[in-house]
Amino acid sequence: MSALLLWTFLAVAPVCAKPNAGLKTWGRFSKLPYPGDKAFLYDTFPKDFMWAVGTAAYQVEGAFEKDGKGPSIWDTFTRGGNRIVTGDVGSDSYHNLHADIRAVRQLGVSHYRFSLSWSRIFPNGTRGSYNDIGTNYYWTLIRRLKEIHVQPVVTLYHWDLPDHLQQTLGGWSNPELVEIFKDYADFCFQTFGNDVKYWITIDNPFVVARHGYGTGVVAPGIKNDPNLMFQVGHNLLKAHAAAWHLYDRRYRPRQQGKLSMALASHWIKPSRTRLESLRECQCSLDHVLGWFARPLFVDGDYPPCMKARLGSRLPTFTQEERDQVRGTADFFALSHGAALSFNLINDSLKFGQQEDLDLRMLLYWVNAEYDRPPIFVVQSGWYVLGNTKTEDPKHMYYLKRFISEALKSIVIDGVNVIGYTAWSLMDGFEWHREYGIRRGLYYVDFNTPDMKREPKTSATFYRYVIQRKGFPELPENRPAQGVFPCDFAWGVFANSIQVETTPSQFADPNVYIWNISNNGELTRLEGFSAPPLRRTAHCADYATVRQQVDEIRHVGLNHFHFSLNWSALVPAGDVARANTTLLGYYRCFARQLLQANVTPVVTLWHHTRQRSSVPAPLDAPNKWLNRETPAAFADYARLCYRELGAYVKLWITLNEPNDEMVSYQEAHQMLRAHAMAWHAYDHEFRHAQGGKVSMVLHMDWVEPAFSLSREDVEPAKRVLDFRVGWFAEPIFGSGDYPVGMRSWLRQLNSLEYTYTAMLEVQHMIDTTWITNPWPVVPWGLRKALNWVKEHYNDVPIYVMANGVQEDPAHFKDSLRVYYLYNYINEALKAYTLDGVNLKGYFAYALSDQRDPGFGLYGQVQDEVIVKASLSNYRNIIQHNGFPIKGAAPQQCPSSPQPCFGCHVLAKRPVVGFLTLVGSGVLITLSLIIYYTAKRQRDCY
Repeated sequence: MSALLLWTFLAVAPVCAKPNAGLKTWGRFSKLPYPGDKAFLYDTFPKDFMWAVGTAAYQVEGAFEKDGKGPSIWDTFTRGGNRIVTGDVGSDSYHNLHADIRAVRQLGVSHYRFSLSWSRIFPNGTRGSYNDIGTNYYWTLIRRLKEIHVQPVVTLYHWDLPDHLQQTLGGWSNPELVEIFKDYADFCFQTFGNDVKYWITIDNPFVVARHGYGTGVVAPGIKNDPNLMFQVGHNLLKAHAAAWHLYDRRYRPRQQGKLSMALASHWIKPSRTRLESLRECQCSLDHVLGWFARPLFVDGDYPPCMKARLGSRLPTFTQEERDQVRGTADFFALSHGAALSFNLINDSLKFGQQEDLDLRMLLYWVNAEYDRPPIFVVQSGWYVLGNTKTEDPKHMYYLKRFISEALKSIVIDGVNVIGYTAWSLMDGFEWHREYGIRRGLYYVDFNTPDMKREPKTSATFYRYVIQRKGFPELPENRPAQGVFPCDFAWGVFANSIQVETTPSQFADPNVYIWNISNNGELTRLEGFSAPPLRRTAHCADYATVRQQVDEIRHVGLNHFHFSLNWSALVPAGDVARANTTLLGYYRCFARQLLQANVTPVVTLWHHTRQRSSVPAPLDAPNKWLNRETPAAFADYARLCYRELGAYVKLWITLNEPNDEMVSYQEAHQMLRAHAMAWHAYDHEFRHAQGGKVSMVLHMDWVEPAFSLSREDVEPAKRVLDFRVGWFAEPIFGSGDYPVGMRSWLRQLNSLEYTYTAMLEVQHMIDTTWITNPWPVVPWGLRKALNWVKEHYNDVPIYVMANGVQEDPAHFKDSLRVYYLYNYINEALKAYTLDGVNLKGYFAYALSDQRDPGFGLYGQVQDEVIVKASLSNYRNIIQHNGFPIKGAAPQQCPSSPQPCFGCHVLAKRPVVGFLTLVGSGVLITLSLIIYYTAKRQRDCY
């Protein structure tokens, strides 16, 4: 008998997690590999995962006094004070049941969460006022859901208490409501229970208690007693427990349903890494989520942190009440998103820490703190402004973020997440925000008699995710294996190089004694100096040349791309008075690169927003708008071709001129300057030197916010026309600006804007992307390369600068390691799978000293540090890509190519170019695309 009793005790006793077990959450996530853990996870949810969508009665039903419905506290609250907006009509779901069912069916969800209006069933709150018509409305709704194979998830109380109970008893502040709610629940279980397997007793008791009876932000709007909220919370817990025990005893054996209370929470992260900050985070969650979760899932009592800080303000449970409350939840019903976070969490509850929107960490915390309960996310989503119609990419991307975080929680963290509920099905009355925001997947036109529903972008996205059961990995998401061609150009780009105009070798006139017998140090002899050397300086005299070339060679490159300084080489704008010393240094640098088997790639003018680098006489009067500037640039180009052309076989005229701050008139002059410099080389130098000349264009890929929406696809195409086609089309296409660009500007009848001022696009970032602070989106490079291929006849392409900024103190620069690996892998896909004529890849940049935060080399005072990214990039170069394991090694000639471009780009296209003064023909054989994370990537 004793053994049997022991077994029974073990069966019903709750298994509790260790106290404050959730405290490990922050430390655990801080140790996950970065940025790999932040990368998007392609995987699917379990087969039995519950996909749901939800609504709340007062928000959507309307018909506030029809068919015998009694007033709720919200009907009274919205008529009080200066308020003029009510939820009397909402989305009028009471009269649009067929439209709601159609929307639910279109989404393809397996579950629909809705709430019962207590005052529609019991107008005065008690069984004696039973309303048969109101009950039949819900019975019909459940039956229609079952007909389309959607399971109902029914909430008994979603904030709309019958007003009679508030006026006569004081609402939830009165303990009598415990038994009244139990009786109401009894009726609902008995009436609907055979068709309902998931019940929510009370939604978000935190908001009901704190903001209904504390701050007065929501109904019933009571705010004169700072302690009343805690008594309300106490009564809510006891009411829930009474309903749970009733169901467990009387209905569960037959109906086999599950019951819980929907608990909402924010997320919080420590402002500092100290243990004290972590404890404050824990306490913040205890005051919001733990207020109700700990009594239900742990020990039937409030969190110790709450009890310590609130003292006598917090009611106490008797031992009998603890036993009654503890363990009265069959699953953890979690609400997350706009209903609470960033809206209704007062700073006083953050305890000096920082609120964050991280569903994954919250799920992990719940899992740890409450001993691995099954978690059903019963409300999740975001909002858009009230004037938004069917295009809601912001809401869509937040949905994507939250769903992907739930997926990671299951797959990576091992959390038992059993379902996800997008909120909400349709637009409605948004509580204290009224109609100022919209949260629906379906747009409701409140100005039409039938409250017409239309699916938004977010609805189409959610349906797509449900159909695919998440985000299954597609072939294009998998890393590619393979190698680049043997003549592939591997390089690094640096905005500039360190210049030393005075040779450092033999420049010291002092005389030294070498103390070879002691410590080997040099000791300077006072009063002695060496006679001046009378010899011509040699390239070997420049220590900085040797140092930089050694650093470049150590990376394993075969190409190095750097920029000259126009204003320094020709300070007066007159090539007859050029800086010959600086020219000599550049000549030495290029020569030393060739001797190290590294091909120099030289840019004549590098566009930056900070400084123009145009010679002062041209810079002062309108810079590029000066009509003399293109001709002066062509003369400068001739000087460089003549002085450096023996060593340089690939020239870049202009680097990134397609900047949004450049006016159309300036761009026109830049195109003229490029054409004149190109023709100068073609007519005067190409025959003898055999080099190539082109232009580098900056290209950030722009992705339609929703690829299935024409309203998003067309603006994305327009942006690429304005950003890339602006310079590429005249050179590599028709010889004129893009047709779409001209027609769009003709509509506006003005050329006075910068090119993004009138594109009628919205800048957005997918919240699931890795950002630091700009997005890291490797597949964007592949799409960019394919765009160039499709638009410009399979032209040969070089990726001339591709890099990411990271804290210079991070010598184990994991973000850059991830970045280079994945971007180069996407480039390989473009080459091997898409047939893009890709000829080279240049990482950005060589050193933090010249390009802070982007370098493969770091710097600590005078010491040069080899970062982890350099070793990884060198490894990729040595393998010429990502060879297939077990495959025979690639057989390539061991000797380096004698010059850049001698055997590549020899055949392709002839394109036209329209100059300002007339038509001319520009023959060009290559296009160089610049795709980098140096600037923010916008998504349209």
